[in-house]
This record gives sequence, C-alpha cells and structure tokens, in this order.
Amino acid sequence: MEKEGKKLSLPKRISKFIADYMGVLVLLAAVVALIWPGAFNGVKPTVINPLLGVIMFGMGMTLRWEDFRVVFSRPKDVIIGCLAQFTVMPLLAWLLARAFSLDEALTVGVVLVGCCPGGTASNVITYLAKGDLALSVGMTGVSTLLAPVLTPLLVWLLAGKTVDVDVAAMFLSILWVVILPIVAGLLVKRLLPKLTEQATAYLPALSSLVIAAIVLIIIAASADRLLSGGLVIIAVVMLHNIGGLSVGYLIARLLGLSWPKRKALSIEVGMQNSGLASSLATLHFAAYPMATIPGAVFSVWHNISGGIVARFYASRIKK
Repeated sequence: MEKEGKKLSLPKRISKFIADYMGVLVLLAAVVALIWPGAFNGVKPTVINPLLGVIMFGMGMTLRWEDFRVVFSRPKDVIIGCLAQFTVMPLLAWLLARAFSLDEALTVGVVLVGCCPGGTASNVITYLAKGDLALSVGMTGVSTLLAPVLTPLLVWLLAGKTVDVDVAAMFLSILWVVILPIVAGLLVKRLLPKLTEQATAYLPALSSLVIAAIVLIIIAASADRLLSGGLVIIAVVMLHNIGGLSVGYLIARLLGLSWPKRKALSIEVGMQNSGLASSLATLHFAAYPMATIPGAVFSVWHNISGGIVARFYASRIKK
C-alpha cells in the first residue's frame, strides 16, 4: 500500500484531493446550480436514483463482512446508536418544522432527512475525528438495513397526517436504491478481490463527485424557490444537524460511553443519508417540489460542519 502522499501516483493524488475537499466541491456545485440553473434544465431529477445507487455500490465495495461483527461483539453500542439515530433526528425534524411553521412540502423534506439512516460521510468524518470507526461502520450498516422499514414508517407517523405517504412504495425504493447496491458491492468484493482493491483508492473521490452531482441537480431544479425562501430552510437544516451532533454526544456521555464512542455516536446521529432523502422526495412526493430542497441543503451543510467537528474532536485529547 502507498501510504505516503508523495509516493502516490498522480491519479491517486487527484482522487485523494477530491475526497479531502468534498465539502468545498459540494458547496461549489450548489453555488453553480443557483447561479446558472438553466444550464441543467435537460437533466431529469430521476437520474438521482441511479447516482445514489452508485454511491451505495461503492460503499458495499469498501465494507467487509467482518465489519458487521461489531453488531454481535458489541450489540449494546450499536443498539444505543440506532435507537438514537431513529429517534433524535426524526423528532428534531418534526419539532423544527413546527417551530418554524414550515409548509407541507418543506415539512416533508425535513422529516425525510430526519428519518433516513446514517450516510457514508459519517464514517469518513468519524475516521478524521479519531473516533470509534468500527462502531460508526456498524451503525451505518445496521441503520441502512433497518431503513426500508423504519424510514417509511416514521415518515408516515410524523408527516402522514398532512400528506399521503405510500409506505410500501418507499420500502421498495430503499430496497432497490440502497440495500441491493450495497449487497452487490459486497459480492463484487468477495468475488473479485484484486479488482476491488485497485478500485478502493478511487471510490471516495467517485462518491464525492456523485454527491456533488446530486446536489447540483436538485438545487438547479428548484433554484427560484430556494432563493425566494432559502434562509429559513438553511437555518432549519443547520439547527437540525447541529442538534443531532450535540444530542448524540450528550446521550453517549450520559450512558458513560468511552471518548472514541462518544465521537462516533455524535457524528453518526448528526449526519444523515440526505441524498436518499432527496431521492425519496423526488420519487414519492412529486406534488411537493420543495420537498427535495432540505436534503440538498443538508448534503452541503453537513459536509462543512462535519469537517469542523472532525477537527475539533481530533484536537481534543480525553484525559
């Protein structure tokens, strides 16, 4: 393995640069989409699902079957994490939507973000924060596997009274867009280990580019609506993310978890698979175009806040 940056080949150096500056790339994509939305009129929002599938496939290729051993070797930690994931963020989303008197479309979008599982970005941020990476990966994996059931159910419970939520259709969407690509990635890694090993160095960069593309497509499609009422949703998204990071840490501390576990739980709870939220909004809430916006804004913001949190956590030594 080429561990030193100066020994990396040029393609790998470029890939590392893209992955390291993912937050900047996503922010740039959002700005471009806001300034020149008309340039992307020909791109249909339906391409979000295949793009998200690519990210999930890459996640599957980076996982190992052994990564899921944490579920059995440390079930208490994973259960605590998943309970926090599917209670803190959904409830925060609902409370913020009520507090800011959001309309139906934005309420659906914010609740969708809150009810989604953790994303792959949380694993990267946990690694940079010097947290418990095994716990982070285990929580992401388990919450993703639970998502086909819990995400539609929670959205129906929290937003079903105001909008029509098709729980069965949402279950199938998550199955096809998230679970199956991850399983396919795991199988490819098992059957073609050498090819997977060569590709692994480029997967973070690929995921970064795809996430940026998803954000660009979503924001370009709703640029006018975002500019007219964007400050409110930006404030809600920031509070949602910061609240999740803070409450996640507080729960871990109250339960007496170790410092690395506190960092992992905080990041895992606060960072969501916001791309999935936008995808589900596009598929199942077409009557509410603004429902895709919270997921796109969350994708931009949580990469920025994640970098700040990673630096903060990594700089603090727990005595």
